Amino acid sequence: MIANIFMMTAGVFCICAAIFDWDFFFNNAKARLFVVIFGRNGARIFYALLGIFIIFVSLKIKMA
Repeated sequence: MIANIFMMTAGVFCICAAIFDWDFFFNNAKARLFVVIFGRNGARIFYALLGIFIIFVSLKIKMA
């Protein structure tokens, strides 16, 4: 249960970072790799989709 809450929070955080274009998020060393590969807008789309996927997986685990 706590893992599901953590996963959902992480998914929402990724989506919020993508929507609000948070500099501290995209200037992070790990996120910068995706900024270099996809560009800033591509990385925002990637993280929004990643957040949706994480939330989806969290809901599926909770239902199982």
